Amino acid sequence: MTDPFAPAPSDSDHTGARPSEGCVTAIAAAVAAGTPHSANALARARAFAEPLLANETLDTGENILAHVDAMVDILAIMGGTPEMQAAAYLVYACQHLNRPHEVIAKAFGDNFAQLAVETTKLVQLQRQARRKAVQVQAQREAALQDGTLPRALLSELDASQTENVRKMLLAFSRDLRVVMLRLASRLQTLRYHAAAKCLPEAGLARESLHIFAPLANRLGIWQIKWEMEDLAFRFLEPDTYKHIARLLDEKRIERESHVEQVRQQLEHDLREHSIAASVEGRPKHIYSIVKKMRGKALDFNQVFDIRALRVVVPEIDDCYGVLAHVHAHFNPVLEEFDDYIAKPKPNGYQSLHTVVRDAQGRAFEIQIRTQSMHDHAEHGVAAHWAYKEAGQKGYAGVSASSDYDAKIAVLRQLLDWQRDLSGAKGLFDDCIYVLTPHAAIVELPTGATPVDFAYAVHTTLGHCCRGARVDGAMVTLNTPLQNGQTVEIIATKEGGPSRDWLNADLGYLVSHRAKSKVRAWFNALAQEENVARGRDAVEKLLQREGKTALRLDDLAAGLGYPSAPALFEAVGKEELTLRAVEQQLKPPEPLPSPDEVVLKKARSEDKPPSGSVLVVGMDSLLTQLARCCKPAPPDDIRGFVTRGKGVSIHRSDCGDFAHLARKHPDRVIDVQWSGHKGKGVEAAFYPVDVAVEAHDRQGLLRDISDVFAREKINVTGVQTQSVKGVAWMTFTVEVTDALRVSRVMSAVADVPGVQVVRRR
Repeated sequence: MTDPFAPAPSDSDHTGARPSEGCVTAIAAAVAAGTPHSANALARARAFAEPLLANETLDTGENILAHVDAMVDILAIMGGTPEMQAAAYLVYACQHLNRPHEVIAKAFGDNFAQLAVETTKLVQLQRQARRKAVQVQAQREAALQDGTLPRALLSELDASQTENVRKMLLAFSRDLRVVMLRLASRLQTLRYHAAAKCLPEAGLARESLHIFAPLANRLGIWQIKWEMEDLAFRFLEPDTYKHIARLLDEKRIERESHVEQVRQQLEHDLREHSIAASVEGRPKHIYSIVKKMRGKALDFNQVFDIRALRVVVPEIDDCYGVLAHVHAHFNPVLEEFDDYIAKPKPNGYQSLHTVVRDAQGRAFEIQIRTQSMHDHAEHGVAAHWAYKEAGQKGYAGVSASSDYDAKIAVLRQLLDWQRDLSGAKGLFDDCIYVLTPHAAIVELPTGATPVDFAYAVHTTLGHCCRGARVDGAMVTLNTPLQNGQTVEIIATKEGGPSRDWLNADLGYLVSHRAKSKVRAWFNALAQEENVARGRDAVEKLLQREGKTALRLDDLAAGLGYPSAPALFEAVGKEELTLRAVEQQLKPPEPLPSPDEVVLKKARSEDKPPSGSVLVVGMDSLLTQLARCCKPAPPDDIRGFVTRGKGVSIHRSDCGDFAHLARKHPDRVIDVQWSGHKGKGVEAAFYPVDVAVEAHDRQGLLRDISDVFAREKINVTGVQTQSVKGVAWMTFTVEVTDALRVSRVMSAVADVPGVQVVRRR
């Protein structure tokens, strides 16, 4: 079998002496002065790059200039314009310039300079990412052999790194020229390794098969896609590749003879029917055969398109005419027919596909398409896009001579490629990709800062972050990061975050993950303060009651808490009152007799007041609203029978009630709001406590009070305390029902600086 791989150089690192800056400036000046910017860009770019690249070599030993020359040939086959081909020379020239943007812009214009610089940055980032992936892979394999890393986690981490590389490519691919330059360069790298009979690094082959080839497919550049797939698959699974190649070669002469016989007969018959058709054999691609065998669980001899023909005709009507003729003269395999003309593939591909059998039962596939469909199938978007030397929109926008709809169509193909491969939301999601000093890729939301980066790397690094260097330069911690930057965090050994980081106006944090980590740190700090405050209160109570010898864990268990710190936290947060603790310390009281419950005798002419409580299944009893939780209609409520004070009404979620219910479950009774409002009787007002936790600042109390005033809610009392920059406030308000409390709490939560709003 003939080796299909042609020699070509690699896109890996280069070695060699850097030309002097004076020499480079002279080259740029000569190139710029020699011809206008718009004239013969390809020749000018090669003349510019040749002195820089002629004596430079790749790490494989190949000449860089030869690599770029081969890239240019690939771009020409893809349909790239001379301007796009010229950009290939400028990309590699960038690596030998101290001020590449300035020099290239002077000689070729700003558009070429931006394209060359951005593509160069992407090449370098992907190279670093591959090297890091190789190092990490080696470490993981070692850990896997030691039994310290599960294989499932190994696969998950590999997939994550591949996904980040894919997303990084997307982030730099808003200009289609960048994509095409990278496709050409990658194909050339694979060709060189095949010709030199040397294996590329595994990461490069995997990227080629799982990232670049599917991208070429989405853009409809099938020539690149098929060759890249076969080359990459040959390196990744050499035994399988050789096995299929051997099977193809065993009956090659017989198969080719049969295909040629059918081709000649079909072309002759179509001409007899006045259809000007070109019929040719279709290449067989080993990777596509393997995918079909694996996907459909087929043997090699069950793969239909090993024998294949392609028919190209002038018009669409001719396509269906050819289809009718083929089905009339051969036996069609109906379940293998696809009409991609009536319903094109998502990437725009159009053709008729049918599988037929001859009289001997030998199956072969026939593809039928027009010439324009064939051009698109061979070159994809490159067949329709003409890039200009100095685009009007520059790098940020796709510069092309086609209309707006065509641009959107191409961008949608990139979007679909991302969805196909990663399941992500799309091409232009709000994310950027930056690097650690060790070249690991970190995905962040657009506008992310060094603090976001620190938390993405590790929570402890985020807590201890005190400074940052971006591309070697010190920056402030709220500096927005850009694609491709390398970020180094300066951290202390110990410490915690600043409350300023949660201030949205200061712009320190963008990612939800980082914000949640900072909030969690301050919540833990508040928990420690609550535990300390609760411990102090409980210990003072025990001293007053002469119960200092009591085991605190036993006290907590009696109150329904798993440990003493949990009890202290509940007391410190005022979720449990000291009265409940005090009652736990006292011996159990007997259930009161019925005559100890004071009855409220209601005269028949009396009407119960608005909001009164009814005891289910009993006449009206004396009831009182518990001060620990201050219920108000329409709160879910429960009743507890006290000694001599009637029924105490609690909210069902009250901590004190939960304790009482556990201690005396036989005293719990069902109660409900009466909902009865007497005529001419004013609505009852209920006191409710609203607790607020906020970043302390000037004017905070005034702003919160203004909210209550706007909502026309009367505030009868305020308690406030500030500890380490955190304000703790309790507002006692009067309302006719608890629904008004919920509305005002939502409004208070919108006050700048407010973190938590809850009912006490």
